[in-house]
Amino acid sequence: QVQLVESGGGLVQPGGSLRLSCAASGMTFGTLTMGWFRQAPGKEREFVGAFSYIGGSAYYVDSVKGRFTISRDNAKNTVYLQMNSLKPEDTAVYLCVASNGRFYPNRARDFDYWGQGTQVTVSS
Repeated sequence: QVQLVESGGGLVQPGGSLRLSCAASGMTFGTLTMGWFRQAPGKEREFVGAFSYIGGSAYYVDSVKGRFTISRDNAKNTVYLQMNSLKPEDTAVYLCVASNGRFYPNRARDFDYWGQGTQVTVSS
């Protein structure tokens, strides 16, 4: 059974940092592009970024470039989202996603597996 389990969410002040983790099981991690979406109350689900299994590179939505970093540890079947310089508008549920065999997906329909999400709240 395929599972994605996120952890690391919480409350942080503006300007602070958080690191999210996503542990994958039940699939061949090495051929998955792993990424993150987020969904704020009353807003559509938004692609945050992903780490392609081809070429070992990450790509991001413009609003988080320079602040967020996605990395992966294939030995641990885990992907990470390091979030720095957090802003109140980053507040959302963050969902881990996996795409089987696609190089640079960024649409929700391109991702085959979804985690349950972890809440990130940026507030003073």
